[in-house]
Amino acid sequence: MGDALEPGRVSFGEKMIVRKAIEDAKIPFTYVSANCFAGYFVGNLSQMGTLFPPKENVHIYGDGHAKVVFMDEDDVATYTIKAIDDPRTLNKTLYLRPPENILSQRELVEKWENLAAKNLQKISISSDDFLASMKGLDYAGQVGVGHFFHIFYEGCLTNFEIGEGGEEASKLYPEFGEEESRESEKKMCGGWVRALGLQIEQMG
Repeated sequence: MGDALEPGRVSFGEKMIVRKAIEDAKIPFTYVSANCFAGYFVGNLSQMGTLFPPKENVHIYGDGHAKVVFMDEDDVATYTIKAIDDPRTLNKTLYLRPPENILSQRELVEKWENLAAKNLQKISISSDDFLASMKGLDYAGQVGVGHFFHIFYEGCLTNFEIGEGGEEASKLYPEFGEEESRESEKKMCGGWVRALGLQIEQMG
């Protein structure tokens, strides 16, 4: 992500400095590309500034069809532990891309609507308007807008092929991938049911 928008580029630049130091020192490594943690991106339908799903309107980034990888945090930990002493991941990047975890924002919203038995009004935000919203935000807000832009407008998590320097986690560990596939929908729905319950309490 050397071409990431400022000021979010700073975090990627710092990571590259650390990676270069590790590799120059010949220290064995495995980098884990975990993508979007579900706790921050799924329950809120990827809305900025909240962890709860919207009640009436949902902002859709662009056409909402860019593919995003949403990962349960416990699954990220499991894949990471499996990779620790696996020679197949030595000096490589482990990409977490289980097929069932790859959804567009519109697909994510549709799942929520089916669970809540309610249709949300979709408000599409063009890329120009979204980037313009960065003006006047504090540093953290600007970084967030930049990262969201790359994820939901450019599809940076899925718009490339994994090369020789990487491995895809669900292919390396198919036994866990199959189990995760069965459980991912339950985890997603479970989080939403809790959020829906909180919404009902607030309305009451």
